[in-house]
Amino acid sequence: MEKLAVVALGGNALLRDNEEGTIEQQELNATETVENLIHLIKDGYELVITHGNGPQVGNILMRNDAGEKMYQIAPMPLDICVADSQGGIGYMIERIVRNVLNKYGIRKNVITMVTLVEVDKNDPAFKNPSKRIGKTYTKKEAERLSQEKNWIFKSSSKVKDGYQRVVPSPAPIEIINKETIELLVNNGNIVIAAGGGGIPVYYDEEGNVRTLDAVIDKDRASGLLAKNICADELYILTDVSFIYKDYGLPTQEKLEFLNYADTMKYLDAGTFAEGTMEPKIRACLDFIKSGGKKSVITEAKQLEDKSYGSKITMEYD
Repeated sequence: MEKLAVVALGGNALLRDNEEGTIEQQELNATETVENLIHLIKDGYELVITHGNGPQVGNILMRNDAGEKMYQIAPMPLDICVADSQGGIGYMIERIVRNVLNKYGIRKNVITMVTLVEVDKNDPAFKNPSKRIGKTYTKKEAERLSQEKNWIFKSSSKVKDGYQRVVPSPAPIEIINKETIELLVNNGNIVIAAGGGGIPVYYDEEGNVRTLDAVIDKDRASGLLAKNICADELYILTDVSFIYKDYGLPTQEKLEFLNYADTMKYLDAGTFAEGTMEPKIRACLDFIKSGGKKSVITEAKQLEDKSYGSKITMEYD
């Protein structure tokens, strides 16, 4: 094996903001993204692919709500909804990866793994739920659900006078399936894992696996997975080609080559947008600090040019 890379697919890899979200649209977007991964495979990389699930798990929660109201179907808890999204999205990506490999005459096995991720049940995030999930409700609906289900709501970030359920987003501690993932990828298989950040779980006093109503940031989980399986490189694919200082402001500046120390200074100064670029930067820094050789943040279509995108290393190359 020449190099091992974890590649995190951003939300736009499957679903674009202006799209309805049909399976045809998602498959087309996924195919365009996977086509670009061929450049890494041809260069001798073994791959673990991770992905987001934000829109999809939101839709699953909406089906939960509709099924309970209209047909008295028992709603499933959040961990089952995350697992559902991992299986469905992973299957779609796996099938498309297989077809793209076939197109280029590359023979490799591909496997999707529903992935559990350990978190601390006492993580401070549980006292401050902040991750918006699911549909947008009116104030009256939010108040009713808050009383009936003890859900917590905050104002919607997209709909005026709307409210969305918020859940904790604890930091990932360990990828529970890491040994199996590492064994599979080291034997030449492409592995799709840690979808949507993984299913958050914890161990109780007897060592049993227990669930929590929470979601894990996909990029932080991807960085941890890269660390756990001793990957050489971490790629976070998003909708911008580079990291920018003061993105969208008159002082905007492209940051193409970064070392660990300078990136930490930018992060501490609040240079990167919270909730969008900031968790990606943290994931890259955690990976580099743990011994990773290089992290890259860029668009999928730029993978053909290995000099493209923003690159973070411990020291400047």
